This record gives sequence, structure tokens and C-alpha cells, in this order.
Amino acid sequence: MNSFWANRRVMVTGGGGFLGKHVVQRISHAGAKEIFVPRSADYDLRTAKGIARALAEGGPDLVIHLAAVVGGIGANRENPGRFFYDNAIMGIQLIEQARLAGVSKFVTIGTVCSYPKFTPVPFREEELWNGYPEETNAPYGLAKKMLLAQSQAYRQQYGFNAIYLIPVNLYGPGDNFDPASSHVIPALIKKCINARDAGAPAVEVWGTGSASREFIYVDDAAEGIALGAELYNRGDPVNLGVGQEITIRELVSLIARLTGFGGEIVWDASKPDGQPRRALDTSRAREAFGFHAKTSFEDGLRSTIQWYERQRPVSAAS
Repeated sequence: MNSFWANRRVMVTGGGGFLGKHVVQRISHAGAKEIFVPRSADYDLRTAKGIARALAEGGPDLVIHLAAVVGGIGANRENPGRFFYDNAIMGIQLIEQARLAGVSKFVTIGTVCSYPKFTPVPFREEELWNGYPEETNAPYGLAKKMLLAQSQAYRQQYGFNAIYLIPVNLYGPGDNFDPASSHVIPALIKKCINARDAGAPAVEVWGTGSASREFIYVDDAAEGIALGAELYNRGDPVNLGVGQEITIRELVSLIARLTGFGGEIVWDASKPDGQPRRALDTSRAREAFGFHAKTSFEDGLRSTIQWYERQRPVSAAS
């Protein structure tokens, strides 16, 4: 039992989503008894009216803002306007309404997509404003980065205790495996398993495989968010990651091996690679609130694959 959580009324936007479920479980285990999760079917958090009603009914003194409209490279390319508007308007109004409602602490979950396209590796938080994000996800990344500017401005003018955490790419059990909107790991797992079961000779993968990414297991990310919410009270943004990168080519080979797909990998170089490299400097999180990721990448992938094998419908194998 943690007295910090036991004495808090917490509202978790996006608490029914992939990361949100893990965050709710984490803070519940830490002792939080009053956790309010406003569902999109009941509260439109893109409107001031919907937000005000959620805050009035939830009565939180701590808000963890996880709700977002997200997707992989394809979804970002097809929905740049929606991804910008929905994420910006939701976050901006939520922070303002939370301030007006007297919320004592606000935790915004940002995105690694906010970093400039050519950020030196490992990404340090000080580099956030030193360039324009990678084009395919810039509208989403910029919308989320505006919430950092708002949080810092509100801290300066109103003394509003808003913090901003930046998790790297997430993966794990419960991820989104819809090919229209999934990120790279669930998309590759689904492709490899379907090809394996169908006896297909090859799978096609976007890009050249040269880009690199860093991934954090969803349970580790949830722990980092809970620790930050409890212990961090400054305006400077904080990376949440593992501090290691892997190329997409290496990632595909690893997932093929773990799923048992032995066919050929065909690279479609006409499709974008996205940001050239992505890996975080995680020292600030370690020093500020003692966070370090614990799950090895291969162990996390095995758990994710096993979960998907159990959950997928029988027809998915056809």
C-alpha cells in the first residue's frame, strides 16, 4: 500500500486502452482506490463540455492523460488533420479545464514522435525543440508537443503542477493488431504468423529496414508513468525508455524467428522508413524518480506473441 495513491482520486483518460489498462492496474496495485476512467462513448474529451462533465463526475485531484488518436506510419499519412486536431484540442482543453477545476497534479503522456527528424542519438530532452519532426508523423508529434508548452506556461503563470512524460514506442500483450492502424511490432507479428500458418513463401515489409527504433514493454512504461506521477514535480519533460535501439531489419528477423516464420522477407523501398533513428537517453527518469525498464526485449516479444496466439480469432490464420 502506497499512501500517495491511497489518498488520491485519479482520473485516467484512455484508461481503457492498451497502455491505460496497464497504468490503471499499476496504480490500483499501488493502493489507488478511486480511479475514474471516462470512456469515449460517454464523454467526448474533444469538447469543453465533455471534459467539464468528466471532471465534475470523476472529481479527481490527479489526472493522467493517456487518451490519444494514434497509429503507425500508414495511419499518420492518411489522417494528418484528424491526428493533429483531435490530439491538440483534447489535450489543450483538458489541461485548461483541469486547472479551472482545481486538479492538483496533471500528468501528460507525450510522444517520441515530437522529436526532430534528425535528433542526435540518444535523444536528450533538451533536443525536443531543435528541429521539425519526421514528416509522416509531424502533425501528431507537434500536437502533443504543444501540450508540453502549455504545461510549462501554466506552471509559470498559475503554479499548475503539470508534468510531461515521453515514452518511446510501446509493445506488449493487449497491443493493437488491426493492420489499418497498428504499429510496427504487432503488424510484423501478425504478418509473420499469418504467413507461417498459410505456408506463404514471403512477407512484405515497408521501407528498407535501415531505420532503427527503441521499444519499451507496456508494463515497464506503466511503472514509469506511475513513478513519475508520484515522485516528479518539475516542468522539464522526461523520457521513458530502455536506452537501446534495434534496426527494423534486425527486428523483422527476430520476430520471424520467434514466430516460426522461415520464409523470405521482401522489402518495399517505395514505402517510407519514417524517422531514421530513434533511441532515448533515459538518465533523467533514472535520476529524477528512479525508473529503469526491467523487461528484456526478447522476453517481451515472446509474451506479446504468446498473447496474440491465444487471442486471435481462428479465421486470422486463414
